[in-house]
Amino acid sequence: MTDRRHRQKEHRAAKREAERKRESRRELVKRIGTALLFGVVVIGVIMLSGVLANRKAKLPAGYEGFRAQETACGAEQPPAEEIVTFAAPETVPGLAEATSATVTLVTSCGDITIELELDGSPETANSFVFLANQGFYDGQVIHRISPDYVFQGGDPKADGTGGPGYVIADEFPPEGFVYEEGVVAMSNRGARNTGSQFFVVTGPDGRFLNNQFNVLGRVVSGQDAIDAIMAVPTATAPGTVEKSLPLETVYIEAISVDISDS
Repeated sequence: MTDRRHRQKEHRAAKREAERKRESRRELVKRIGTALLFGVVVIGVIMLSGVLANRKAKLPAGYEGFRAQETACGAEQPPAEEIVTFAAPETVPGLAEATSATVTLVTSCGDITIELELDGSPETANSFVFLANQGFYDGQVIHRISPDYVFQGGDPKADGTGGPGYVIADEFPPEGFVYEEGVVAMSNRGARNTGSQFFVVTGPDGRFLNNQFNVLGRVVSGQDAIDAIMAVPTATAPGTVEKSLPLETVYIEAISVDISDS
């Protein structure tokens, strides 16, 4: 074999070896890229699972207790509430100028329509409608049912201590106002503590309340639903002597709003 042919053979061998190395590097880069992509997907799934687990974990214990119970009135359990808070209520377009407005509570036991008190409690009505439009009440529960007195809801914690993250002005009715059956008012823990919780007066004992609760409005339809809610069995609420803890869960599935300017 001549030197020239020998050099040509070595050149071809070197070229093949270089190509083999380049192909090996390309395959290595491909494998590393695939592994990195797989790792990113796995991390994403883990992070998403963590977010969902945290979201579930953030549901208050009191509310989780209600979720574990049978749903009242033979209804299906709706999706769980979503915990959300606000710094303050936004102004609801058209509400201040409206001649009338109603809200309809869609509950496990039927619909209850309430005509809002726009003149005497404008901030109360605006806050309630704002929260309803935001879906704040959706999936919440009626956490208190007291015979001959009231049923109460609007608390995301479902234990009487929760709220929307803000308080509204006191808009108490005049001295001598009677919280008679059908009146809907806002619950509070004293002056300057009104938030999202509300109660519906369902019996004669409401007349013993003083005038320290903002009036939201009055029930105009849905007595059958109210009767069904008041028929839900109850037990003594923790830390009280009041037999008002529902043993079947009544949900507020949604709240619709109807504003009229005529």
